[in-house]
Amino acid sequence: MTTLELLAPARDLECGRAAIDHGADAVYIGAESFGARAAAGNSVDDIAELCRYAHRFGARVYVTVNTIIYDGELEATRQLLGQLDAAGADAILVQDMAVLGMLRGGRMAAHASTQTDNRTAEKVGWLRDIGFSRVVLARELSVSEIAAIHERVPDVELEVFVHGALCVSYSGQCYASQHCFGRSANRGECAQFCRLRFDLEDAGGRVIEPGRYFLSLKDMCRQGSLDELAEAGATSFKIEGRLKDAAYVKNVTAAYSRRLDEVIRRHPGKYRRASLGHCSYSFDPDLRKTFNRGYTTYFLEGCKADMASMDTPKAKGEFVGHVKEVRGASFTVSGLAAFANGDGLCFVADGGRLEGFRVNRADNNRLFPLRMPAGLRPGMALYRNNDQEFERVLGRQSAVRKIAITMKLEATPTGVALTAAIDGGPSARVEAAVDHQAAMQDQRENIVRQLTKLGTTVYECSGVELPEGFDCFIPSSVLAKLRRSAVEALEQSTVAGMIPVGVRPAAVEPDAPQCGRFQYLYNVANAEAGAFYAAHGVPGVAPSFEQEPVGGALLMQCRYCIRHALGHCVRRGGTDPHWEEPLFLALPDGRRFRLEFDCSRCQMNVYAAEGSGTKGRRQP
Repeated sequence: MTTLELLAPARDLECGRAAIDHGADAVYIGAESFGARAAAGNSVDDIAELCRYAHRFGARVYVTVNTIIYDGELEATRQLLGQLDAAGADAILVQDMAVLGMLRGGRMAAHASTQTDNRTAEKVGWLRDIGFSRVVLARELSVSEIAAIHERVPDVELEVFVHGALCVSYSGQCYASQHCFGRSANRGECAQFCRLRFDLEDAGGRVIEPGRYFLSLKDMCRQGSLDELAEAGATSFKIEGRLKDAAYVKNVTAAYSRRLDEVIRRHPGKYRRASLGHCSYSFDPDLRKTFNRGYTTYFLEGCKADMASMDTPKAKGEFVGHVKEVRGASFTVSGLAAFANGDGLCFVADGGRLEGFRVNRADNNRLFPLRMPAGLRPGMALYRNNDQEFERVLGRQSAVRKIAITMKLEATPTGVALTAAIDGGPSARVEAAVDHQAAMQDQRENIVRQLTKLGTTVYECSGVELPEGFDCFIPSSVLAKLRRSAVEALEQSTVAGMIPVGVRPAAVEPDAPQCGRFQYLYNVANAEAGAFYAAHGVPGVAPSFEQEPVGGALLMQCRYCIRHALGHCVRRGGTDPHWEEPLFLALPDGRRFRLEFDCSRCQMNVYAAEGSGTKGRRQP
């Protein structure tokens, strides 16, 4: 059977445990440094504790060391990797090829981060050949493109994003934040340039569209497409959100875990989950109640025009009804939604701005805001982006994860043996010396009671097997000791069975894919990475953009296209706008960015224009 994995984010140890409890087969977490979310670092001790917690369920922990590394940081990176190995991490997500070199010969596997820009079969095949066991594909790929990659490179695991915030540029190929603010996305410090408000100008400086969030995309939601993705060859389904809180992790992980279980039930004998156990929830997962800017499947079914959230980069949340009546300091809402004190609501005001407010008191469908929002009128659509009651539920323990086991007790020449077994998984056998004394009365009830006292362990007993005619008297203290020993041995057996494969040896040393005239796209920031590319047919690679900025630089490569989003892609039936190109995105401070529409590749490129940079760059 094909193993399918639900991979959830962990901002910290609390979020990591929550992800496991709510159905994740694996979690990814950042260490103290060198992760692509600099604000989500964790101590090695916390990562070790998370590994211990996850491994009891056969779940894995991947650590993000997926930034580019400067020469002065190489030794610290080596030390960190050694500490993560000792902590029990299963794999490392990698962008910098120097890190791959450090992992060779070790226990942990290497996963090629989406920061390595993985959008072609050629790139995926090269990454496999140099030692990666898994490749995280670009978010922009369609189902058919994923299937084509799997067909050409079937012997590498493919990880795909299924939920969360979207970057408008191909990952690892965005330099806008570094260019404008001295904060590098390749160093985990993205300042979210794509969530800014721009004017769209033509070649003559005429404003075509004023003040919109042209590069701000909706959030990804592929909950209904797991079947197609599995069929295409994806085996790991990744939820974005290492900066999100535990409530987000709980709700989204539970929603996708339930859907993945449905996929497996529909295909008996074809798929199985990558970890052990089943979850019981005290709430109904609802993706509408989690932070989102509106949902899109992105390019999963090809190019669509509804990917952007041009009016606001903020979360609208779930639709809850229309304003029915405004009266003094309160208003009523038509619809069936129930409200609570403290709910956060919002509406789209005149000019397309999203206006939010807090409910001070809810009296059925009559709401009393803390401050009555200006511009709220009857007929307006209302959205809830903070559901207090839902948050309260998620603030408590909201799931329990247990592994079903069977217990089998049998006599041995010197006493009794107990075998604890997970259905389709590991088992453990322990023995105890005891005299074979015939029982004065039936022992079955007491044996079952003692063996099923699993309390706070991760196990629950689904059945106890006894030999036909078993009539030995076994003291309850012996049964309790057998049970404890069997549980401990079963945990050890589970962990022992999930030793990572390490970095695969490179069967060949193929030449690296070429980056064309912009050699900083290799993101080489240290001598070891430079030597790596030289050994793979690319000598003299230029330093990274962070080290040596380039005038007129290519800042973003986007499959998303503003021209198409505005209905003016003539190749796809749009109208010809008859504007004078090139177009520019202009910030309020006068900085401009040139747009190039490469229709032959269905790609929009964003270039730095004169005066668009920052004077205060951070130097390595």
